Amino acid sequence: MLDDLKYIHSRDGDDALGIAEHQCEQLEHDFELPQLSGPFRNVVYAGMGGSALAGLLSKSWPGYKIPFEVVRDYHIPPYVAPDTLFIASSYSGDTEETLSCLAEAEKANAKIAVITNGGQLEEQAIAKKYPMAKIPPSQQPRYAVFYCLRALVTMLEKAGLVAEAEADKQLKLAAEFLRGEVESWAAVVPTSKNPAKQLALEIVGKTPIIYAGPLLAPVAYKWKIDFNENAKNTAWWGQYPEVSHNEFIGWSSHPFDKPFSVIDLRSKLEHQRINQRFELTERLLSGKRPAPNTVEVQGTTLLEQLVWAANFGDFVSIYLALLNGVNPAPVELVEKFKKELR
Repeated sequence: MLDDLKYIHSRDGDDALGIAEHQCEQLEHDFELPQLSGPFRNVVYAGMGGSALAGLLSKSWPGYKIPFEVVRDYHIPPYVAPDTLFIASSYSGDTEETLSCLAEAEKANAKIAVITNGGQLEEQAIAKKYPMAKIPPSQQPRYAVFYCLRALVTMLEKAGLVAEAEADKQLKLAAEFLRGEVESWAAVVPTSKNPAKQLALEIVGKTPIIYAGPLLAPVAYKWKIDFNENAKNTAWWGQYPEVSHNEFIGWSSHPFDKPFSVIDLRSKLEHQRINQRFELTERLLSGKRPAPNTVEVQGTTLLEQLVWAANFGDFVSIYLALLNGVNPAPVELVEKFKKELR
């Protein structure tokens, strides 16, 4: 089925695979932003769903010199003050939780910046002259994550707050690395040589549970979202070492033949004790849970590994959508939920 290009084109009506194939280009997009003058004591980044992912990824790379918090709620933390850099991120510009946080940040007199593609958020940014990174159009917010990451890193570089040196240059180098990697995941590559198709076939009919260490935890969460929205499939994720302290024991009862597919995202850059936990978990839970599908994340730098794993997850979830017989891009039920909520 996954090698039948006619079937793929009939199901992938919005060309999600084509979008995934070109996501590396988003890391090269230049955003024109002014210098953001501080000093700042902390950064609060408000966003939901796909718009929040860039903030979560940025905590792994490039990291920050001051406290950085991602808020996925209607309210901002009580410590937000005039020396806070508050970033409102919403692809649509109409996310009600983010707009609520923005209103509270304004009352707290925080320094405000905006990342959006339009909507009310863009209107407010223009009217109030907030620094704004305008995200180019995309089919869905989750398909614009690398745009948002690029915008966020550019914004925080302008404020002198990122921990990594030459982050802009590193993003462009990571784009070149990723451009070469995606070739082996494309639809024209047969299943026998395509690791993304192979993993999707291992998952179909099951609920994926994705595990990662602290560095790749944001990617594990992104995989969960991708399985939910692309494949219309339930999924969960967990992070080591916390998994070892509770979730680990949850696998120890009930029949072995559980309707789950375990996916371990492994990086050699993680703390050696994290990788020991993966190995010990696999040994002690042998016969008590399905054997994990181990994904050895590629790349020599943390940024390369993050973008590789994020993009690989896009392909796996899109192929799973095709196996599930659904169009990966639309999320009609989410849109209906939002309309009824309003």
